[in-house]
This record gives sequence, C-alpha cells and structure tokens, in this order.
Amino acid sequence: MVSDLGKEAIELHKKFMGKIAVKSLYKVADRHTLALAYTPGVADVSLHVRDHPETAFDLTCKGRLACVVSDGTRVLGLGDIGPLGALPVMEGKCMLLKSFGNVDAVPLCLDTKNEDEIVAVVKAIAPSFGAILLEDFSSPKCFAIEKRLESMLDVPVFHDDQHGTAIVALAGLINALKLTAREDKKSVKIVISGCGAAGVAIARLFHAYGFRKISIADSKGAVCRPRSDLEEYKKELLPILEPSEPVSLKQLLAGADVFVGASAPNILKAEDIKTMAEKPIVFALSNPTPEISPEAAQAGGAFIYGSGRSDLPNQINNALGFPGIFRGLLDCRAKRVSMGMKLAAAQAIAKLAQKEGLSAQKIVPDPFDKKLAKVVAKAVMKAAKKEGLARA
Repeated sequence: MVSDLGKEAIELHKKFMGKIAVKSLYKVADRHTLALAYTPGVADVSLHVRDHPETAFDLTCKGRLACVVSDGTRVLGLGDIGPLGALPVMEGKCMLLKSFGNVDAVPLCLDTKNEDEIVAVVKAIAPSFGAILLEDFSSPKCFAIEKRLESMLDVPVFHDDQHGTAIVALAGLINALKLTAREDKKSVKIVISGCGAAGVAIARLFHAYGFRKISIADSKGAVCRPRSDLEEYKKELLPILEPSEPVSLKQLLAGADVFVGASAPNILKAEDIKTMAEKPIVFALSNPTPEISPEAAQAGGAFIYGSGRSDLPNQINNALGFPGIFRGLLDCRAKRVSMGMKLAAAQAIAKLAQKEGLSAQKIVPDPFDKKLAKVVAKAVMKAAKKEGLARA
C-alpha cells in the first residue's frame, strides 16, 4: 500500500518528469553564437583539447561534472530493483549534489549485473566526467568494481555506500566521544554489525583514525580467524580487528563503548544495550528500520543515539558528506580519493558541529547548513594537495 507521502512523491515526480534537467550556460541567440557553440568554432576547441588533454577541465563540462553510476542491485531499503527502479534514486543523488554542493551530475543506471561489463562501461564513459560516484552496487561485487576502476582511471572513484557512510559515522563518533569524555581512541571498544559495503568501510576508516578495539559481526557472528567460512574481503579485515572467538553479536556487545549498526532491522533489544559500558553510544543505521529503536536504546541506557532517519535527531546520513566531498574533488581536480581525504572530510564535519554546539541530540551538523559543503570541500582539497593528488 502506498503511503500518503509516497503518493505525494509520485505526483511531484510526474509533474516535473523526474528531478533534474540540462541547462545551457549561455544563450544561442544568433548565427554568431551558434558558430561559437557548435560548428565551425567548436572545431578549434576540440583540436585544442585533443592536443592538450588537461584543458578539458577548463573548456568542457568535465571540470564540474560527476557521474552517479548504479546497477540497482542494492538500493537502500528496496534491494535489487534493477536499473529503471534505481533511476529515481540516482536522480535524487544528483539533485542533492547540485542542491547542497553545486555539483552538476548525471545518473547512469546500467542494465547489467556483470562485474566486467560494469567496469568496462564506466571506464568507457569516464573521459566525460571529473569524478565517478558509485551507488547501490551489491557486495562483495562493489569492492572489486571500485578497486578495479581506481586502478584504471585518472579521476576519483567513490563508492558512497561505503565511504560516505563511514565518513559521517566517524564524524558523529568523534563528537559522541567528546560528550562522553572518552579521550583515548585506542581504548574505545567498538562493535560493528554488518560486514557489507558500509560495515567494511566503517571498520577501515575507524582504524585509520586510530581506533584499535574494533569488532565486526556478520549474520553468523563475529568475523574472526577461527571461522572457515569467511569470504576473501572479510579475511582482509582480520588484521585490523580485535582477536575473537566465533561468538554472537550480542556477546561481542558486552562491555562495548560503541555500537554501529549497518545491517538489519530490530536485531537488538534494550537488554542488549544494558550489557554495554557506561554511557553507551548507539548508531543504528539500518534504514528505514534501525537495528534498535530510539525508545528501546534509551530504555537500555544509551547516552547517545544516532540513526539514518531524517525524522530523528543525530541523522548519520551520507548527505552530510558526499556533496562537499565531490565539490572538493572537482575543485582541486583530484586524481583519486585517499584515506587521508576521507579522514579530513570526517573531521571537518565533526568540527562544524562542534562550532554550532554539541549535545546528546546534536552530534552532527544540519544537512541544510550552507557552511557544510564548503568546509568539507576545503578540507578535501587541502588533504589532496598535501598528498600530491590535486591537479589544481
């Protein structure tokens, strides 16, 4: 059954035939402007770009244009809905890039689930874009696609389901730890539920930030060396995880300071939160239904609760990150996205919230804060230049 909000959304999409459109930057008003925009004047522009490829960033849309690519196999809250079903979501992503980061973007939904075909298509279209945003690819395929494209392309490739989620989660956690007076990163015990795209990236970014007591559980329990059923990408995580026996998520949670959920709805109860350390921090990011409701988490003693939902405080949502990240990537003409750039983005988000004033109900900025994308972009550019990954 379609909700009232859903009906309103359908009518709005119908009214505008989607959410995005192409806009000309100057008017073709006469024969002279026509000759400048197209033939014969454009021939000299094309030859100049051919002979000086770096000028494509200045003379074409490449310098301000991103591509949002998906095969629709892992759409948030919807699952595998295919390329056409995914198109409204990708349009929405493009709309947020423009609205919050002033980044022009094009959605590209692919009618293939084949890894090799996806990589080949993105490689083939990459010359037209200054950055590539991968969205809603199923795991573990998503890891290989991003890794292969990063090795092939000279523009940044960013899988937002992985890194966008991790960046905003880290920003929120930095501030949650401030509020709970946990100053020693190496002693903070963190349990992550879900070993898919988001969970893996969260673990890696948290480790890069300096956390050392990180555990992660999949649907079968703790990801650990004694298990013989681990996929290769999970085995690659083992060096950064706390040594463990194959215990359950709830057993891992005992004494933990932080729970980060990137898994499934309603898997925890208040009793589980009660087993955590004093003033527990709970990020239940499964959407639209979190791993534990705010009411149950608070009944269990959660001091800070964050979720992916816009109707609750502390929305740990990618929209806080990717518009500013892509603004920064394009402005400095980055070659790729490094761990240092991701850390810089997370710290910029955290610092902006600190300037606005922290509380248990406000650990991240408002997505409508006009300063947000600017400070994130600036931080990303600074990190890119420091690492020699910027062209400008």
